[in-house]
Amino acid sequence: MTENPGGIESFILNYYKKLQGDEFIFDFLANSYNDIAYEKFFKDNGSKIFHICSRSKNLIKYKKELNTFFKCYSKDYYSIWVNVCSLANIDYLKMAKKYGIRKRIIHSHNSKNMDSNLRGILHQKNKACIKNYATDFWACSEEAAKWFYDSRIYGDCIIIHNAINVKDFLFDENYRKVNRQKYNLDNKFVLGNIGRLHFQKNQTFLIDIFHELKKESIDAKLIIVGEGEDEKNLKKKVRELNLEEDIIFTGIQYNISEWLSTFDFFLFPSIFEGLPLSLLEAQANGLPIIASEEAISSAAIVTKNLYFYSLNKTSKDWAKMIMKLKNKRLEEEVIFKSFKQSGYDINTETKKLMELLK
Repeated sequence: MTENPGGIESFILNYYKKLQGDEFIFDFLANSYNDIAYEKFFKDNGSKIFHICSRSKNLIKYKKELNTFFKCYSKDYYSIWVNVCSLANIDYLKMAKKYGIRKRIIHSHNSKNMDSNLRGILHQKNKACIKNYATDFWACSEEAAKWFYDSRIYGDCIIIHNAINVKDFLFDENYRKVNRQKYNLDNKFVLGNIGRLHFQKNQTFLIDIFHELKKESIDAKLIIVGEGEDEKNLKKKVRELNLEEDIIFTGIQYNISEWLSTFDFFLFPSIFEGLPLSLLEAQANGLPIIASEEAISSAAIVTKNLYFYSLNKTSKDWAKMIMKLKNKRLEEEVIFKSFKQSGYDINTETKKLMELLK
């Protein structure tokens, strides 16, 4: 868990709400002294949050605090569940093995290196030895499993669906009215994107697509929900294209269903992904969606309103496709049925996870 309420944090929160209680108790180890996403909620529900120094801030202090934690508390835990986007840091699993935690789960949430070259090298190095430290190997998708694990492990990897509680993301007319009045969006065609402001999410191309739409005299607005290291450059690009009045950066938001209900269309031109929760949440809201076919597995298709399009196409091509696919939202009955059949309904998937955690 990090400070940012992103995909992994939302994934953990979804299952936590279903599992935390008499049979399972979840505590959190975070390599930051700041509050993690949803920290108050976790504490209010009986979880402990342990904060240690970040490895990148002070390596010696990080190692000392990490060792102290496991030395003092490992006897209290049956398992450790490490949810990560790369294998650059497997210290948690090494310590867990050293201090006797029996079940050691590594869970892949991405299908490509999204960080520095050094972390990419570390990922490959640890990929060769991860079997020595983990006992269970999980992934959010087949693509994420293939990138994380070599042939010795891949066959034993278990796919854990990024399931959601569909009810939490259904379209709400009241949310829509409030947000559209607040941001002067009435009678506008509103496109949305949710995710970390990072090259992986390809928001630069997203802005180019929107620019092409505006050239067609479409009365549209673009809302980008999230924050990240690319924020400064993205806002600079918006200024250069004179789109400051038409593109809204909201920063971090916890009320995702409200924003989904505000949108008319969802765009997701990522360069690579595991299996993004935001796509599932947008489908639960019934929105028409275009996502990059190179990054998103067909396993992400839950409803008939999700369409794939190639990143090899131009921004103008994407704009034309949006105009072609200005579909209406799906009905709730269709959405519930689609999620139950696909395996992305949290109520169904929780039963599977309960058995795996024992």
